[in-house]
Amino acid sequence: MALVRGTAVQDHVALAEIELCGELIIAASAAHGERLSADRIDEVLRVSDAQQDDGRPPGPGA
Repeated sequence: MALVRGTAVQDHVALAEIELCGELIIAASAAHGERLSADRIDEVLRVSDAQQDDGRPPGPGA
């Protein structure tokens, strides 16, 4: 039988994705229409309108 240690391993990227999914679910449940608009989804996910020419989001300090 393996011993279980008290330290928890956290995947910070997975936790961030779960948080964003939760925010989308909350926004969708509060929406008056059938679907969230693309603009509302971008707003909930905090997507910036300022994208680089190559399609990547701006880096730190941008």
